[in-house]
Amino acid sequence: MLSRLSSSLAIAIATGQHDVHGLGLFTGLEEMVATGKYALAASGGARGDLVGRCVTKKVSAEEDVFVSHYEETVLPSTPMSDVRARTRVDVSTGSVWTVVVAGGSGRRFGSMKQYEALGDRRVLDHAVDTARAGGDGVVLVLPQSDVADEVTWGATSDVIVVAGGPTRTASVRNGLKAVPSDAAIVLVHDGARPFASAELYRLVIAAVRGGADGAVPGLPVTDTVKVIEVVESASIGVGGSVVPHIVDTPDRATLLAVQTPQGFVAEILRRAYLSEVDASDDSALVESIGGTVIAVPGEIDNRKITHPEDLVWARDVLARRDGSVTS
Repeated sequence: MLSRLSSSLAIAIATGQHDVHGLGLFTGLEEMVATGKYALAASGGARGDLVGRCVTKKVSAEEDVFVSHYEETVLPSTPMSDVRARTRVDVSTGSVWTVVVAGGSGRRFGSMKQYEALGDRRVLDHAVDTARAGGDGVVLVLPQSDVADEVTWGATSDVIVVAGGPTRTASVRNGLKAVPSDAAIVLVHDGARPFASAELYRLVIAAVRGGADGAVPGLPVTDTVKVIEVVESASIGVGGSVVPHIVDTPDRATLLAVQTPQGFVAEILRRAYLSEVDASDDSALVESIGGTVIAVPGEIDNRKITHPEDLVWARDVLARRDGSVTS
């Protein structure tokens, strides 16, 4: 049952952890919904920032509190991140595009792993196939020197081939530029992960359509993970010049090994890539601008081919799937 929030409560929220200018601009439209979520709307104001969420205790709400400086209300109050509230893009429908990143030099692998044979196709072809089946189009990012010679996908109507950049982040940024402007959701997938399933694509897309700014597949971490810093050995009383000093052991229960495809509201991902900052994955950039990214269950076979032994494993997996190898 909906009830009005009093103006005094609005001021109590607004004067929480973050400074809010122009309290008099708040309207009387605030409402409290039965789930305990709150949303406040402002009738004006030059700032476009949202006040942060750390004001929940002010009203004893069970969920986050969202305060907007925008003229339009953000009601009805539903779980949303700062960037989603500002974007106001309906992604319950709309096209889905995938950027398949295969622009690497193969430095760790020793050759261009995306072009290695996997069955009767290349590694990247398997990745592109599933991406095409899971959405409306694919942007394939290749090394610049290979774009003109790409015959497998170069003439395919739902695949756009573009040149990558010097880093993975730069390659994704180039791929995003080729995604149609009316795309609602964009996924980013590593071309060196040939076995991501159609079901995994469905899970990621459903999570974004359901309200998340982004969704990433992940698996529980089974090994103990240590946080290190490189220090001068004399500072900790051991021999040598510099050593990796263990400074923390995080709880494995709080860790996930993340995979791709990672999916996002298209407008939010574009905004995250406006910066020139490099990141090891796309969700880190979305998180850095205040986006809400959630995890969905990953897949054991969605392994990235990084070293030659990974390719041996992948060929064995494919042979078993094709029935040419028995256990």
